[in-house]
Amino acid sequence: MGALTGKVALITGASSGIGYAAARLFAFEGAELVVTGRRGDALDALLDEIKADGGVAVALAGDLRDDGLPARLVERAIGTFGGLDIALNNAGMLGEMAPVAEISLAGWRETIEINLTSAFACAQSQVPAMLARGGGSLVFTSTFVGPLLGFPGMAAYAAAKAGLVGLARVIAVEYGVQKIRANALLVGGTDTPMGRDVTNTPEALAFVESLHALKRIADPREIAQAALFLASDASSFVTGSAMSVDGGVSMTRT
Repeated sequence: MGALTGKVALITGASSGIGYAAARLFAFEGAELVVTGRRGDALDALLDEIKADGGVAVALAGDLRDDGLPARLVERAIGTFGGLDIALNNAGMLGEMAPVAEISLAGWRETIEINLTSAFACAQSQVPAMLARGGGSLVFTSTFVGPLLGFPGMAAYAAAKAGLVGLARVIAVEYGVQKIRANALLVGGTDTPMGRDVTNTPEALAFVESLHALKRIADPREIAQAALFLASDASSFVTGSAMSVDGGVSMTRT
């Protein structure tokens, strides 16, 4: 049996990067999946790969800024698989990058809405479904940028990602007695389409790699393994945590 056999999981931002890798891993570990992302073609490719591996998954493409999508995703999980046990709230974007005095208010709002507000809206629908199952696990994909360190030009992104940690901790204390756990992953540099926006030249990649103690960035599958730990019963006594999966970037000074 896999680590998630008998569990129903929902993954946002599954059309690429960490979400894509996590969806494949969760399915391999036995979860029945509902996945979402903005690119339907990429979700179709993901479903084909999961089904080829013997997994079970359905997709619902859309933008989480659509007020009805978070609820529809949970409804799909309940209607197709009977409930919801796990949510990996992973959808995000870098957003507008500029010094604080220069970033546009529209850019700030968009970044906060996609990275933080959409995760809050998802959690609002996910928590009641998990309560109906007698508990569950929410995992939020955050980063070291914001909760641990500041990076120039990334004010909106950092604020949103720090907000995810606060959100996870409040959910943890509000619903812990009802067997719902909530945790955040503080992710380091990762080889994803979004990460490549920052490491878009050999020099930029070498610089970002040098910031990490491991002197490299992560493969998305490595982050997915950490998400699996927090989603599974292996982390049954872990809640309200901000777990660093950052290759040592947050403590490296060499």
